[in-house]
Amino acid sequence: MTIDTDAYRVLPGSQVKLGQWPTAVAPLYRDKDDYEDQLAAHVKRLSELQDLLYADNRHALLLVFQAMDAAGKDGVIKHVMSGVNPQGCQVFSFKHPSALELDHDFLWRTTQCLPERGRIGIFNRSYYEEVLIVRVHPEILKAQSLPGPVAKGPRLWQERFDSIVNLERHLHRNGTQVLKFFLHVSKDEQRRRFLARLDDPRKNWKFTAADMQERELWPRYMHAYAEALGATSTEQSPWYAVPADDKRNARLIVSQAIVERLGALKLRYPEPELGAAELRKVRERLSRT
Repeated sequence: MTIDTDAYRVLPGSQVKLGQWPTAVAPLYRDKDDYEDQLAAHVKRLSELQDLLYADNRHALLLVFQAMDAAGKDGVIKHVMSGVNPQGCQVFSFKHPSALELDHDFLWRTTQCLPERGRIGIFNRSYYEEVLIVRVHPEILKAQSLPGPVAKGPRLWQERFDSIVNLERHLHRNGTQVLKFFLHVSKDEQRRRFLARLDDPRKNWKFTAADMQERELWPRYMHAYAEALGATSTEQSPWYAVPADDKRNARLIVSQAIVERLGALKLRYPEPELGAAELRKVRERLSRT
């Protein structure tokens, strides 16, 4: 089954209204076996492309995942990247910043973790937290010790959007491909997943009091996400608003988008240092010893 990933891509400069973006679509697979076959094909192709990415050594890939709690970020990363060589992949999660990180600009801590050429970097939450949770919780912004005119200026969020777009353009110009995925889960589905965590003793640890507090701020988060997606989705570094109520659909959409981007890079193995004749001589020599 062909997946049209463009259907989930946020157009640059668009006015995003998340209420009009689906959290659920018809299954992109016929049954469980078909889903597993499709995902396995994507994983296999991604593994092949990762080998090429490493050998080519001209590009890096940065995958950014953002979502509300229980949207399935960890599951997407686990299943989609299951065939990737761990030596060529780096995963970072960004939570509450340290005192050192607070003494730098808001992009500093994530910049330290950008992938080298030939590698895949995964940000499970990212610098986008600075225009999401920080926007919803003004007390976090106060802890950043910004100059008064900056912290209180009416253009603060737009200026941060501009800084993010400029960073991603800089990365693209220097060979780092940036793909961003917002796993768009409904509030009802989040409730079902929270209840499932509470009903399973093995998953009780995943639920905290803060989860309920954040859920009560849902409208404010949706507003912050909508503005961030519309302001920072570009042709080179797009956002995908991925319907996430069906975890299988989400994994297929994400894996397809990644394979498409890497496949479009025209990656190639480097030319060998030795010519064909020299390689034959080396082979003959090895065969005799």
